[in-house]
Amino acid sequence: MIEVCSIHKEFEGKTVLDNISATFKNGITNLIIGQSGAGKTVLLKCIVGLLTPEKGKIIYDGRDITTLKEKEKIAIRREIGMLFQSAALFDSMSVLENVMFPLDMFSTMTYKERLARARACLDRVNLIEAQDKSPEELSGGMQKRAAIARAIALEPKYLFCDEPNSGLDPQTSLIIDELIHDITEESGITTIVNTHDMNSVMNIGDHILFISSGKLAWEGDKSLILNTDNQSLNNFLFSSEILRQVKEQALDNR
Repeated sequence: MIEVCSIHKEFEGKTVLDNISATFKNGITNLIIGQSGAGKTVLLKCIVGLLTPEKGKIIYDGRDITTLKEKEKIAIRREIGMLFQSAALFDSMSVLENVMFPLDMFSTMTYKERLARARACLDRVNLIEAQDKSPEELSGGMQKRAAIARAIALEPKYLFCDEPNSGLDPQTSLIIDELIHDITEESGITTIVNTHDMNSVMNIGDHILFISSGKLAWEGDKSLILNTDNQSLNNFLFSSEILRQVKEQALDNR
């Protein structure tokens, strides 16, 4: 579990995050949504530890990373898996070598154990047949699946996903969403997804934070989001054609 307590972040005197508090529980997909410039990426970077807030606490299972020494922060970072927007695979390595990379860097496993673990992760994302290919030979969706395999190689306690469906078609996005959601439930990890994809919100939104102008403007789950009376959230939702159609249909069926 990750707790964010009264986070305040500024850049050059301008408030970007204003007194945000939230709890991200284990075993569910926690989503951060909001318009561009709302502060959701800054919030994610603060939680990961890439940025330090001026005020507030960020607590990983009882450990406040804002007060830890660098050595203690490194220990927490080794418990983190990260899925980047661009997949960020190494073109000079095979798919299998990419997944083995964090194991080679941080684990104490033997080579045989690292190899078995990497292959198990590729098998989990249905990509074992591509283990010897280079990333450039893969489609965008396959690259994201390979990146998920790498992110979970060290069996992280915390998984962060930055716009995981960026650049993907709806069907492939659904596959990525389901993988993230299923792995989260299976492993009981704390997963936080930064997204603007409304399909993701409706498919895997177990816990949703809506950030508006640096503030936490709404919090709930996918079962509540269509019936909210929060005007800022409604404006954001109705900017999506898919959500507009879904909500209008729900209103018509009342």
